[in-house]
Amino acid sequence: MFQKGLKGVVAVHTKISLVDGENGVLRYHGTNVKELVLDYSFEQVAYFLLNDKLPTEVELQQFNEKLKEGRYLPLHVQKVMDALPKTISIMDAMRTAISTFSTAEFLQMQIMEQAIVLTGALPVVISRHYRKQLGLPIIEANDNFSHTENYLWMLNGTIPTSTQVEALETYLKLTMEHGLNASTFAARVTVSTESDLPAAVTSAIGTMKGPLHGGAPSEVLNLLEEIKDESRIQLVIEEKIKNGEKVMGFGHRIYKTEDPRSILLREACLRLQGSDPWLDLATKAEKEIIGLLDKYKPGRKLYTNVEFYAAAIMRSIDMPAALFTPTFSVARIVGWSAHVIEQVDDQAIFRPQSLYVGKIK
Repeated sequence: MFQKGLKGVVAVHTKISLVDGENGVLRYHGTNVKELVLDYSFEQVAYFLLNDKLPTEVELQQFNEKLKEGRYLPLHVQKVMDALPKTISIMDAMRTAISTFSTAEFLQMQIMEQAIVLTGALPVVISRHYRKQLGLPIIEANDNFSHTENYLWMLNGTIPTSTQVEALETYLKLTMEHGLNASTFAARVTVSTESDLPAAVTSAIGTMKGPLHGGAPSEVLNLLEEIKDESRIQLVIEEKIKNGEKVMGFGHRIYKTEDPRSILLREACLRLQGSDPWLDLATKAEKEIIGLLDKYKPGRKLYTNVEFYAAAIMRSIDMPAALFTPTFSVARIVGWSAHVIEQVDDQAIFRPQSLYVGKIK
């Protein structure tokens, strides 16, 4: 049976995550993501996703050491990045830099080690090109900082506040993995040919670059910027509904109820209430917008999706729109790597058929 875009077609069996759209549940290795997000750090959740178990203290220390190893880019990667024109996008710089990791020495490492090193390297690649675009000096990694703290440090050159770190880390943990999405599928297809992890991650980054996959939070940011103040929420939303415009940040192709990631991001924003005006605006706007959508579009069940609060968090830490998709990738590289490892262990090349609909002469 032909399904355009393979919609609804089961292509793999996976033990990594369960995305239950009907009941609004997301599980990593069978564990409700809420349990992981509330109780564990980025590093611990990443380890869990890659290994299907939480680390011991020794295992976490070893994981962190390997993650920090990735913060120091090989000299040839630095040279390639220095040669890139600053006019190319950050996503293109990421794709190019990650592809150059495929040296004989790197590929001799165990694939799990490769995954951890690339996870540690990606924030460095992003911050390096971002600051190059702005004409600013490179900020070296700080090994006293966690993964999330270090990313914000390298981007801005200032020590991030605890509010900024908590907000961003919650987002990163919630977006590490989400089933067989477009970029994850691209990674699995690439490695199914017996290619390597850097090639698979390069494919995934190229896929993530597309606005239909990785660009939604920037559209929500435009909405929040337009609202600006809680007194304007009803005016802005009713105008959009009247004009037939889509209200960004509401509705999801998979979830038929509330997106569990948006619930947890909302809870994070509520915990931080009063610490940032953009987080406060988001929580107030969400409640009013849902009421307006229910009033003007009854029965549609347009719940908040993860992009709504992602945009609020990005805005609260002064992260420009150009960094939204790269930051999404900082989280999702963990999921890509987990799927690549699973694909290697259960090897079968993807070879779907096409149906010819052209002329016959």
